[in-house]
Amino acid sequence: MHRKKIPEKTKARIRQLAGNRCGYCLSQQEYVWDILEIDHIFPVAKGGKDAEENLWLICSSCNAAKYNKIEAFDKVTQRNASLFNPRQQIWREHFQWSKDGTKITGKTAIGRATILALDLNKPRFIKVRRNWVAAGWHPPKH
Repeated sequence: MHRKKIPEKTKARIRQLAGNRCGYCLSQQEYVWDILEIDHIFPVAKGGKDAEENLWLICSSCNAAKYNKIEAFDKVTQRNASLFNPRQQIWREHFQWSKDGTKITGKTAIGRATILALDLNKPRFIKVRRNWVAAGWHPPKH
């Protein structure tokens, strides 16, 4: 199946709406090596469309972990929960930063499932965030 290329104007609009940061881990473009990518929130492999409403900005680490997942297990409720939708949901309603600003903690089943599915607190992420905190770059302001 051949997919249409996403227009550059659409990509630019999404970057602006997303504040040029990953919709999941909130890594800002200016602090990461790779160019932030356009993600299909609901994966094409699962019937998602190329419509702008289904697209958001994501870092390569979150994108690789997300792959075609749409839900994950929440250990607290012992049920599957939908992954966070950065276009339709508010980050701070589902997540918060640890006191030292290095870890993302889940406030809801959606938040906890997303953290687990995307492995948002990998040891190297925590180490990098610690450096960002020391530089005064992190945690990001909402």
